[in-house]
Amino acid sequence: MGEKKQQFREFLSRQGLKSTRQREIILDEFLRGDSHLSTEDLYLKLRKKNPGIGYATVYRTLKLFSECGIAEVRNFGDGQTRYESTTCEEHHDHLICKACGAIIEFEDPRIEELQEQVAKDHGFAIVSHRLEIFGHCAKCLYK
Repeated sequence: MGEKKQQFREFLSRQGLKSTRQREIILDEFLRGDSHLSTEDLYLKLRKKNPGIGYATVYRTLKLFSECGIAEVRNFGDGQTRYESTTCEEHHDHLICKACGAIIEFEDPRIEELQEQVAKDHGFAIVSHRLEIFGHCAKCLYK
């Protein structure tokens, strides 16, 4: 967590922006919180303990997190932009439920190997990738 805080502070300094108490509070909650947070999710969590932090501040700060590389923007087709911490060292993919919006992270080395082989077969060098599979979770499927 300390490494990400330092990365953010250095980014702010390079951008000529201040490291404010509100930004620090937002950063702490973001790094401690659940994965795949929307601006509203994070705002509602913060508002309980910090009623002085506004929605616009949370929105702008999340954008700064993305710009400095401590968060990745995710759009799972539900109309909300979500942010995922880049603190996870391991790559993972996502299963997204179209009914309830549940997001399940998974890793499968077979998929990774197959992607590498497909790229190799086509003379293609993968720089990054993202796999998002949409469907219905077990809970919604068997209602």
